[in-house]
Amino acid sequence: MVEARITKANRRILIRDVEPVTPCGLATKTIVGDVVGVRATLVADGHDVLSATLRWRRRDGHASRSVGASSANASSAGAWTESSMSVDDHGFASGTLSFDEPGSYEFQITAFTDHFATWRRDLRLRHDAGEDLSIEFAEGAAILDRLARRVPSERRELLRSSVATLRSETCSAAVRLRVALDESLAEVALGRPRTGTTTRSATFPIRADRELAVFGAWYEMFARSEGGFVKGSRIWRRLETIAEASFDVLYLPPIHPVGITHRKGRNNTLVAGPNDVGSPWAIGSAEGGHDTLDPALGDLADFRAFVGRARELGMEVALDYALQCSPDHPWVAEHPEWFTQRVDGSIRYAENPPKKYQDIYPINFWPDDNSDRAALWNACLDILWTWIELGIKVFRVDNPHTKPLAFWEWIISEVQSVHPDVVFLSEAFTDPAMMHSLAEIGFSQSYTYFTWRHDKTGLTEYGEELAHGQASGWFRPNLWPTTPDILTGQLRNGSKSAFELRALLAATMGPSWGMYSGYELCEGDPHPEKEEYAFSEKYELKNRDFESPKSIWGFISALNRIRRANPALSRMDTLNFHHVDHDDVIAYSHVRRVGPGASPWNRVLVIANLSPDETAEATVYLDRDALKLSDGGPVSVSDLLTGESWNWSGYGDYVRLGPADRVGHIFSVDYGPR
Repeated sequence: MVEARITKANRRILIRDVEPVTPCGLATKTIVGDVVGVRATLVADGHDVLSATLRWRRRDGHASRSVGASSANASSAGAWTESSMSVDDHGFASGTLSFDEPGSYEFQITAFTDHFATWRRDLRLRHDAGEDLSIEFAEGAAILDRLARRVPSERRELLRSSVATLRSETCSAAVRLRVALDESLAEVALGRPRTGTTTRSATFPIRADRELAVFGAWYEMFARSEGGFVKGSRIWRRLETIAEASFDVLYLPPIHPVGITHRKGRNNTLVAGPNDVGSPWAIGSAEGGHDTLDPALGDLADFRAFVGRARELGMEVALDYALQCSPDHPWVAEHPEWFTQRVDGSIRYAENPPKKYQDIYPINFWPDDNSDRAALWNACLDILWTWIELGIKVFRVDNPHTKPLAFWEWIISEVQSVHPDVVFLSEAFTDPAMMHSLAEIGFSQSYTYFTWRHDKTGLTEYGEELAHGQASGWFRPNLWPTTPDILTGQLRNGSKSAFELRALLAATMGPSWGMYSGYELCEGDPHPEKEEYAFSEKYELKNRDFESPKSIWGFISALNRIRRANPALSRMDTLNFHHVDHDDVIAYSHVRRVGPGASPWNRVLVIANLSPDETAEATVYLDRDALKLSDGGPVSVSDLLTGESWNWSGYGDYVRLGPADRVGHIFSVDYGPR
């Protein structure tokens, strides 16, 4: 016990306030190729110079190589890679990480007293004070003697010759001082700890994802409304059109067999007619469950071919992962213990009072028998293996907040340990703490409250939260103007301008955005009592005329092309807002460094009229620091939607927006005039 206390007491340095770390100590996130800043504060007694190193490794069993590491430093599974951190006079340590492969990693900070740096600093001070340096040269030689045993053999000769000079009685003090302060010696000796004097922090997890986890345009479409997956059906033709519009993901609601018992009719009526298709979220019938394709949509060979064609077109197919069952699902008969039993022996159906879902049985993820739980959880994992084998690497997860966080933490880890490139989108419109926690335990990205943010104050505050709030390091937003369940605000009986506005905001405020099929046709017929569509595609087939003159498909395609061409729009933390002297006009920008040279910045400025059916005239005052235009002078702005250009002062410039002109500008910004 005494030895343990003494060992702990020998730790002279406290490593505190480590960032980035989530509140629960779970994995913060990054994207392959992005640079992550790692920070900490080092606290120690005395005035010695402190140094620190940052080290990291894979923690999921895969071998990898960090960006910038030589092949000699390539990390085998479990091996550490190290780099030096910068430490200022106040003990603030900073370093960077970057990874070239998706996966689960961990990092750790090592701090130590840098005896050579302390000696070198004090030697300068003593020399400036005119002191005799003889004993100091001897002290330095002793320090270098100890370091020589821990430097690469090819560098030891420099240390030995420096030691000889410092101890020489024939060399002048000036010569010995010049050797002591030589930068080539410092390059070898600085930042090397003395054995037994280091302090190591805890290890902290960090998740590296591929680009699609943070940046992408999603298009949602019900496969059954488009004729299924048999080659030559309408969905194959639509696939080409959607890819041409620069969408990255085609998201399909459930494609499994739909139950018959308590099947819902059109508009969610309790009694289905003979031709009613029911809700695709009432999963399972005599034809199979979650691992089965609805035979009306084709067979698995058709589906595999469809997924392959999407990839050829540069797009991925995302599937809905909805862990719930119809009363006809095979699990109900085979494993009734996986569901909640009521006192009369019946199974409890889904409810969200006053809403009732008689056609859906929720799964009980915590059955009393732990062996049942293991079997259930593994059965849920097997569903994912089935679809991953068919080429699916993106899953939109239905209502994850109604299932245990522990389950999601486990299953996401299990999948990504084998397939690090799989992306999970959380569909959880619920309390912020739960939404943030789902992101913290592993979800790649999440739906957001953007759907309900319509005024300038609400959009600005929420944008600031998403870009720079506490959860911004791990909560990645995906902005949707509507979903099959939600029709809100200006889009209820909305004008063409209203639909263009909300698409413009969603596509440019955040790096990921999504659109539900029919949005391009400005479908806005609302339910009279709820924030929903009057005729929901959840309960019926839609036969849309996508060639309608009402379509804003060209506008949406332009938004996606602009997104792909401007790297500034691919990250959330680049968002900043600018002052406008009109309550209905909002201005914000994204700026991202794209390379060296005279023009290293990609700058995008968005200005939008939040009352798109009215004309607004306003003055925009640019935040020049946010735009990296801090040295003054005029600027040029070019509208990426229309090709028009203007020369601005950058200190108060006029805009006019309205239905007769445009709902907004997407400007490329540079120094001007042109």
